[in-house]
Amino acid sequence: MRLNDLYPFPEERKGRKRVGRGAGSGLGGTSGKGHKGQNARSGGGVRPGFEGGQMPVQRRLPKRGFKNALFKVTYEVINLDRLLAAFPDQKEITLEDIYARGLVNSALVKILGEGEVTRPVSIEAFRFSASAKAKILAAGGEVKELLADEEPTAGEE
Repeated sequence: MRLNDLYPFPEERKGRKRVGRGAGSGLGGTSGKGHKGQNARSGGGVRPGFEGGQMPVQRRLPKRGFKNALFKVTYEVINLDRLLAAFPDQKEITLEDIYARGLVNSALVKILGEGEVTRPVSIEAFRFSASAKAKILAAGGEVKELLADEEPTAGEE
């Protein structure tokens, strides 16, 4: 059984409207658009938010607040279990190793603490969650937290 075998059954699905196929179809002639006018034309109709020339609501309301999206720093996250599975016998995991293995796409990497650390390992990243840092240190490993100005670009040698 597949998802398309489930309800609604094919005979219960509504068919698409085939317009302009003769008077007997009920959608011939003007093809359900009425006579003349903006909405009867090809490409006709008004843009979203248009209120017939009245000042639209998105322009009537004031702009407020500060948008910080331009300055937001976003990190690509990776969990300890996935990281250690990708490097099973490596004692030191650098950012270049992570980029080369294709575990992340962007340059800023944060390590999260899901999974167990069973061996001492030295990991290099820009940020570590508190639980990840605690697990690495408890296993006798080392945490190297980089600053954003030391940022290498992904894929650069």
